Amino acid sequence: MKDILLITPPFTQLNTPYPATPYLKGFLNTIGLEAYQMDLGMEVILALFSKDGLQNLFAEAENDQTDWSENALRIFALQEDYQHTITDTMAFLQGKNPSFARQICSGQYLPQASRFDQPDELDWAFGSMGFQDKAKHLATLYLEDLSDFIVECVDENFGFSRYAERLGRSANSFDELYAHLQQPPTFIDQLTIQLLKELLEPHTPQLICFSVPFPGNLYSAFRCAQWIKSHYPHTKIAMGGGFPNTELRSLSDPRVFSFFDYITLDDGELPIELIAEQTLHPDRSVLLKRTFLMENGEVVYQNSSPRPDYKQTAVGTPDYSDLPLSEYISVIEMANPMHSLWSDGRWNKLTMAHGCYWGKCTFCDISLDYIRLYEPIAARTLVDRMEAMIAQTGEKGFHFVDEAAPPALMREVALEIIRRKLSVTWWTNIRFEKSFTRDLCVLLKASGCIAVSGGLEVASDRLLQLIDKGVTVEQVARVTSHFTDAGMMVHAYLMYGYPTQTVQETIDSLEMVRQLFELGVMQSGFWHQFALTAHSPVGLNPDAYGIQPVHNDISFANNDIQFSDRTGIDHGQFSFGLKKSLYNYMHDIGFELPLQEWFDFKIPRTSVKRDFIENCLETDTEYLIRPTARILWLGGTPAVSYSSRTKKGKTKEMMHLTIQTRTDALQVNLEKPKGQWLLAQLAQLTPDHPARTLAQLKAEYDAEFGAFEQFWYSKPIDLLRDHGLLAL
Repeated sequence: MKDILLITPPFTQLNTPYPATPYLKGFLNTIGLEAYQMDLGMEVILALFSKDGLQNLFAEAENDQTDWSENALRIFALQEDYQHTITDTMAFLQGKNPSFARQICSGQYLPQASRFDQPDELDWAFGSMGFQDKAKHLATLYLEDLSDFIVECVDENFGFSRYAERLGRSANSFDELYAHLQQPPTFIDQLTIQLLKELLEPHTPQLICFSVPFPGNLYSAFRCAQWIKSHYPHTKIAMGGGFPNTELRSLSDPRVFSFFDYITLDDGELPIELIAEQTLHPDRSVLLKRTFLMENGEVVYQNSSPRPDYKQTAVGTPDYSDLPLSEYISVIEMANPMHSLWSDGRWNKLTMAHGCYWGKCTFCDISLDYIRLYEPIAARTLVDRMEAMIAQTGEKGFHFVDEAAPPALMREVALEIIRRKLSVTWWTNIRFEKSFTRDLCVLLKASGCIAVSGGLEVASDRLLQLIDKGVTVEQVARVTSHFTDAGMMVHAYLMYGYPTQTVQETIDSLEMVRQLFELGVMQSGFWHQFALTAHSPVGLNPDAYGIQPVHNDISFANNDIQFSDRTGIDHGQFSFGLKKSLYNYMHDIGFELPLQEWFDFKIPRTSVKRDFIENCLETDTEYLIRPTARILWLGGTPAVSYSSRTKKGKTKEMMHLTIQTRTDALQVNLEKPKGQWLLAQLAQLTPDHPARTLAQLKAEYDAEFGAFEQFWYSKPIDLLRDHGLLAL
């Protein structure tokens, strides 16, 4: 019997399951506890955006339409068209009817409301041939029109990737959320609870665990827990995940525990195992780990179990069973390459390492264990898990959800993928550090890596140093160039409003970004305003960063903190101009415009030279290779032919190595003895063989021929270096 139920409450992502419950289910498998899981948010979306769901939605809408907008009146008037088109449109977004794209792109099939007001931009963004992506975008607009109707006429808190987020964000007190929970359930609440009821009736689990990653999941988790408590009073309910890990560390309000029996912090494996043991075996005395609960009418934090947390090698492979993998929908909200990766297609989620190997960025919650405690996973174990997940899900796409994937481990994972001849697609988050050489990027691409995202943040060397990012703008430019040249997409997280940032530095950051996009070494980006969090170095030591935090009494959530900056600058005024300019740069437009064009108020001229990034790229010194560098050959076995030539009575035998690549062929011509030596070396430099270093090659070559440097920096080797001979 399945005694444990794992739930992700509404709403997270539409295209792929949030990984927390598959991770936890995979762990429970390893210790012999059977559990089942539910992505309740996806179930609600599937029920709502169906013919019956829309019929019920429009019936729920208020009869009094006097206060409705013209947009809502139009959607309501077209309700039969929406009901007629919803089934086929959802099937298309689920990948079940790709030929339907042309019907959608005809412009005559989907009912259209205010989200369709920019048809010219669609042609600009997708061109005349991108039918699948354009159709997904149009279908997404269609769903967003319906979402607008829901928000205006049925439930103001609705959102595809969040629900009642306002109630969870910076909620220092539980009062507002508690008051909302005393009101009658909304239409979305009723649908959620009905689906939850249908799931619970056949099983009646003894323990239900809610994973709450974001503020936009919090309200639904409480609403579901409220219903479970009233109908299944003997069932124990726990909450864990990203939101409590960061926000509920100062929890003291006892009213929370009229909904939940336990709230866990940080890694969930051991805390949930101990709670399960206490729940399933009430006769046992169990000491808990990192768990809030009520004892004698008071909120207590129990962390007395002496058992250590599980190592990452022991937590098992994520298990996606029970989830409706074929029913998730791919959407394209905007013509942004990274947003497309996030929302289009289904990705298996994995982590290369627990925590962050850098762990110094001052805006980040590096004091918390999920970032502070760094533990990498062996490459073989990771690729074993990849193969197991491919077998279970049928999907070969992987998103490694690391804070920042370690370059050395990325290299080993890539080598292991290549050794096993796996055909996979993957992407991850990184730091733009110097370890990402041209050759490492080529290796990553060869293993199936298609994209990376990383923090350029403020694009100012002074502020990058203050952040303790460990990179410079010059270094970022070179690394992004290496990834781009290897054929991978680069997305940059950009920040404005960091403490002590001046207006001049904001404008100079924009100029840096403009140049990076103009030179084509960056393809995607997103600006966000600095937010002060309680567990970051800035939050823990605000005086050192020239800010004055506004502290409130904390009995519930504590993370985002309001503050004033001694500069007195209104950083919010830059938001529109920064985002508008970036949107244009991502579409190769507006590079020639003065930065002033993006703002409706006076800004200073940039102090950055217009060729700054270009000069950074021209001064790359990667031709200097360390003697300890591993030399690797990714090309195939060369075909060999011979010729001879006579000059001044001397005959010289030549050896010709012809190498076929997927796109062309190349020929390397060498004197026969050196050609034979090189041919033998290439056979030993493949990923299947033990690593060989440049120093080893030099010693062997010098012993036979001498003058290795002259050979290594010759035209034949340069040709091979451009076609799969790597120094790592």
